[in-house]
Amino acid sequence: MRPPTDGPGAAALGARRGAPRSRPAGPDPLAPLLDLPGVRDAAEAARTAVDRLLGHKVLRRESAGVSSESALRGARASAALEGVDVPLAQVRTGDVSEPTLQGALRVSVALGSMVETWDRAPGQVLARMHVLAAADLAPADDLGRPSAQAGPRLGGVFALVTGATSAPAVLVAAVVHGELAAVEPFAVGSGVVARAAGRLTGIARGLDPKAVSVPEVGFAELGAPAHAAALAGYRSGTPEGVAGWLVHCARATELGAREGLAICESLLRG
Repeated sequence: MRPPTDGPGAAALGARRGAPRSRPAGPDPLAPLLDLPGVRDAAEAARTAVDRLLGHKVLRRESAGVSSESALRGARASAALEGVDVPLAQVRTGDVSEPTLQGALRVSVALGSMVETWDRAPGQVLARMHVLAAADLAPADDLGRPSAQAGPRLGGVFALVTGATSAPAVLVAAVVHGELAAVEPFAVGSGVVARAAGRLTGIARGLDPKAVSVPEVGFAELGAPAHAAALAGYRSGTPEGVAGWLVHCARATELGAREGLAICESLLRG
């Protein structure tokens, strides 16, 4: 599969600078997350890093190019977290036949077309993500169809995506990612889908409306063992475990913003 030529930061995303959602009418289930140990500081550091990236002068004229490169690097990193580590230079040439990486590339390049639908019909978008991610890995009848056991918890994820909250977008994205990774709604491809859904949530909620950061690279830099340990903590449901996951995701977001800055600087140098 050829690498993406039009990443998720194309025109549809460049125009969407959405602000965080308004406060919910009733109790906000995500608000207490900010009071967990280390979470508030980590979320603020992630937001500051992304804001620094969004202020880079290259984005005034090259945001689509940065977004395309971000999509490419993000897909490669997401596949690497699944155990498929292909050098970036090889991915860029289009000499890619490994199905997990192909699926990650397809999902990454399609994110731009999913932004406007995500907060209205997340189930539809999730199904589409899985079709793209697992087209060469799962039987056709299983594509886009989450397991029955995942149904109740997925309902909670969809309510989170469509609902209002005063929580920072980086935390909403972390919870969406964590829920999908924890419940594993699909037999194959759930990891790629969960990371893509987390990234899409950050885009749609205004954290990174130009899609120029690379949170997947942040997760890869932190390492697969750390990722697995943080997810296990989230699955435990303890305050410490949930806090650890949220801090882990915020740190990955911060590192992903630094990767975006590196892309900007490389374009600036020509």
